[in-house]
Amino acid sequence: MMASLFAGVSGLKNHQVKMNVIGNNIANINTIGYKPSRVNFQEALVQSYRGAGRPSSVTGGTNPVQLGLGTEVATIDTLFLQGGLETTGQITDLAIQGSGFFILGDGGGNKFYTRAGSFGLDAQGTLVDPATGLWVLGKMADSSGAIPSLATTGQITLPFGQQDPARGTQFVNLASNLDASATDSKATLVNSASGGGIVLVSGTAVDGVGGKHMVDITGNQATNDTYTSSVSGMTNNQTIGTLGVTDFSAFDITIDGAQTETVSGLDANTTVEELVNAISQINGITASLSPAGELVISRDRAGATADYNFTSSNAVAGDTLNVIFGAAAGTSIASSGGTATTIIAIDTFTPSQGTGPAAGPVVSTLTNVIDENTGIVTGFEGLGGGGVQISAGTSGVVASPGVDLEIETASTTHTTSITVFDSQGGRHTLSVEFSKSILPNRWEWTASTLGNEIIAAGGSGYVTFNPDGSLNTFAYNGANGSLVINPNNGAENMNINFDAGTAFNFDGLTGFASGNHTAAMVRQDGYGVGLLEKIAIDKGGNISGIFSNGVTRVLAQIMLADFFNQAGLRKAGSSMYQESANSGSALEGVAGETISGDIFSGALESSSVDIAQEFTGMITAQRGFQANARIITTSDQMLDDLVNIKR
Repeated sequence: MMASLFAGVSGLKNHQVKMNVIGNNIANINTIGYKPSRVNFQEALVQSYRGAGRPSSVTGGTNPVQLGLGTEVATIDTLFLQGGLETTGQITDLAIQGSGFFILGDGGGNKFYTRAGSFGLDAQGTLVDPATGLWVLGKMADSSGAIPSLATTGQITLPFGQQDPARGTQFVNLASNLDASATDSKATLVNSASGGGIVLVSGTAVDGVGGKHMVDITGNQATNDTYTSSVSGMTNNQTIGTLGVTDFSAFDITIDGAQTETVSGLDANTTVEELVNAISQINGITASLSPAGELVISRDRAGATADYNFTSSNAVAGDTLNVIFGAAAGTSIASSGGTATTIIAIDTFTPSQGTGPAAGPVVSTLTNVIDENTGIVTGFEGLGGGGVQISAGTSGVVASPGVDLEIETASTTHTTSITVFDSQGGRHTLSVEFSKSILPNRWEWTASTLGNEIIAAGGSGYVTFNPDGSLNTFAYNGANGSLVINPNNGAENMNINFDAGTAFNFDGLTGFASGNHTAAMVRQDGYGVGLLEKIAIDKGGNISGIFSNGVTRVLAQIMLADFFNQAGLRKAGSSMYQESANSGSALEGVAGETISGDIFSGALESSSVDIAQEFTGMITAQRGFQANARIITTSDQMLDDLVNIKR
């Protein structure tokens, strides 16, 4: 009888423990990072009345007869459930999404672990838990922003108010496109004195290269085919009859062996002037009366006789061809004496930019421009790869041996600028001008500054591209492998290396025919002196400092810890845990890498208490407590009845 009393008492006590746990969970429903607990019961001592019997050949086996003596608390487990993240906007408020714990420590080497990330900075700029003063542990970065591989976990101190020293520029990155089809190379006539009669130069050179063209003009213009009458001393008013013409039949004149025209309508009263006019009506030839009174027929277009000529039909005794032009009967007259042009223009071009093969001179022969009507050379083309017109006066080009025609073409350029820094943090404007080269797929570059700086070495070079537009070579003229600038202000010389991309790739400068230039100096690694103004914390726990000089650099990294058995951790109060014999040693690592959880800045992890579940547990605990109390009262009544039997 007494066993039931003691079993009821154990039930009361242990359900009270469950209520205590539920009460603690509900009390911490708004505690950041709090993880709820739960109670598991197990049966307490067992009294055996009879053991189990083995089966025999005559009877079966019997079960043991045992009596339980109540309940006891088996475990009080901590449930490491993920809590929701509440945004606070405070940079140093941190929450973990996933597994892991923040590591807190003190000067005595003690370490604590927590999910409550309401941190802040103390008077020395150390990241701490303001509630306990414990340090938030992590690793400090070096001056370059890298976390040393052998760095140990310790306190994190952020250098607010401290200066970030200046860094001189060492690298400048070049990117985007230089237009392979671009040309701004307008041609200008510089000196035409006795220079072949040239009076006008216009247009833009197709090759886009700037420099000086010295054009040497030699040779003679083409001459016209002619035929002169055998009769001289004629006058315009004389009639052909008085000159002895008795046969006034028509005659033909054939131009260049193809076009044939007839001269007709002649009679005894036809004057010499009328004869001249009749012949001149034929397209391609012109007749005239020379000062000596000779009738001269000329081929209008000058050129070699084999190309530009005229012939007549056969003469008849006493006709115009026989009497005036002296052609024997049965023969014809034919022009003779025309010559082709021997004019040659040799262009010697010296580019304004370039070294080595790109420096020139480049010698080429220009193409003659010939008037289709007169056959004389009126100018030249082909200078600068075409696009430039060189024109002479009305008399055409004349030779000028030893006297060069001077023409200049402007350079096709593209300039980009960037601010660079010296060792003292001084700012300097660096410009690079690209000029199109006489060599295909090549640009010459020249560096310059706007102030009193002095370019000591490596101030020019060239960049070449492959036929597919990818980068081939970016080089410096001379033996220098970098641009050296003397800031001329007491700072060290600046040694700047240009990074134009990877050869045979498109990750830097390119040379496509795009229609415009986009090439630019896009980045440089220098900066002036700055102060730490604010910080930012990423998912990996990296604390980046944002300085007033625009530099962002990693200052430290918050480390996380995890355990093989999180439920084995021992609560240390203040939402903290410590290692126990069954939790295993802390595994320290980096969030998102060696530790699976991520860190979120500006947020806190809320309590993971489920109030609905706790209220349900409260009901079951209450019912269990009531049932056990009923056991005690019922047992008491039975004992009372037992005592009253003697009455």
